[in-house]
Amino acid sequence: MTASTPQEFPAEAHAALSDETLKVALRRLKTHFALGRQLAFTRYGDMEALREQGRAIRDYALSRLDSLLESFERQVKSRGGQVHWARDAKEARDIILKILRETGAKTVTKGKSMVSEEIALNPFLEANGMHPVETDLGEYIIQLRKEPPSHIIAPAFHLSKEQVAETFRESHTELDPRRSLEERTTLVLEARRMLRAQFEAADAGITGANFLSAEEGAAVIVTNEGNGDLTRLLPKTHIVLTGIEKVVADLDDVSVLLRLLTRSATGQDISSYVTVMLGPRNAKEADGPENFHIVLLDNGRSRLIGTEAEDVLRCIRCAACLNHCPIYGAVGGHSYGATYSGPIGAALNPNLLGVSAARHHTNASTFCGRCAEVCPVKIPLPKIMRYWRAREYASGLAPKAMTFGLGLWAFAAKRPALYRFFSATVAWTLRKLGGKKGHVHALPIMNGWFAVRDFPAPQGKSFHHLWAHRK
Repeated sequence: MTASTPQEFPAEAHAALSDETLKVALRRLKTHFALGRQLAFTRYGDMEALREQGRAIRDYALSRLDSLLESFERQVKSRGGQVHWARDAKEARDIILKILRETGAKTVTKGKSMVSEEIALNPFLEANGMHPVETDLGEYIIQLRKEPPSHIIAPAFHLSKEQVAETFRESHTELDPRRSLEERTTLVLEARRMLRAQFEAADAGITGANFLSAEEGAAVIVTNEGNGDLTRLLPKTHIVLTGIEKVVADLDDVSVLLRLLTRSATGQDISSYVTVMLGPRNAKEADGPENFHIVLLDNGRSRLIGTEAEDVLRCIRCAACLNHCPIYGAVGGHSYGATYSGPIGAALNPNLLGVSAARHHTNASTFCGRCAEVCPVKIPLPKIMRYWRAREYASGLAPKAMTFGLGLWAFAAKRPALYRFFSATVAWTLRKLGGKKGHVHALPIMNGWFAVRDFPAPQGKSFHHLWAHRK
């Protein structure tokens, strides 16, 4: 598929609403992720106290980001590792390419990393003669399909089992074309078979990091497939690529965030693998990389410090906001045309991509507040989206029809008598149009709304009327 751009979001979202296969996949958000989170939170008990603790840990780290990162760097170097600082995507790509060339690497296995998607690492490596192979099952599937991920923790969430089977038949041509691929377990076994040779042949491995611990100089990754350990242990060179905001004070803080991450992401009390990476192997160790590198990416993150959008840096990439968002649940992740979709994308992309490029994302929200309610570290996502909308307006990028409409509403709202007359007239008209069933099916305006739903006609008395009579 051809990747879309953030500017194409309205058209892509409209097309997604008609995609029947995608609708089936997105319904699993409630039965898989949302329900799993709810049950995991219930089992734990006082999740609100844990969320407050998580929020405090992330805020503390962000308030001391510079000193914690310096401490992390010292600890990594003390164990024989190397730390590289990248101001933007280009610097990060160039650093990684230089490391690979200096170590003579050609084949690279990769663990799932949203930061590597953010900097478009795979096409860059391919253009420079490298062969990157995604080893996370979902990432492996979409790499074969030449698609970007549609979800932060489940990259191939948008696909059906039948689509995956078709992709394997088209890609794994060396296997028996008559083989059965009807069961999910068979698909997993085939992917494992194909990837085993890649793990054994890889010259270098690249992973992300869920957290960085400053006191210990440790990078921590969380997986359910074990591919992260094979990616970091088997090759001679291991590169960890991650954002500067992932650092926290110590492993005690990491342990708190792990309880929040796994429950919020997949509904697990703990994931299958939690790996603490502490540099290259020493003389007493039987496995592990000879060369250990950490690439710390800024790419606009430090620009958020001190702004009204700073809290977005608390994010631990659990995707709970996506799993509960009515917009994401209707159009999926590819519609956004960006690495980060859903509410976290709407709060983060204007900084990463620019307000003009990502303005549709901040406007793709009902402001129901569900994303903030489920965020494990209590990021005020609607507030941050409003901040970007204000920046959009201040830059003169907001649609003229919208600004005119809001200006008209503000004019009436500042004049109580006019507002009461106007609201009463609109309510009376909608009641008449709604008829006995109480729903309006069409209006000369709001065509986008009526394309997929009706509008409930007002019922009963207005708030002003009730207030005047009941006080």
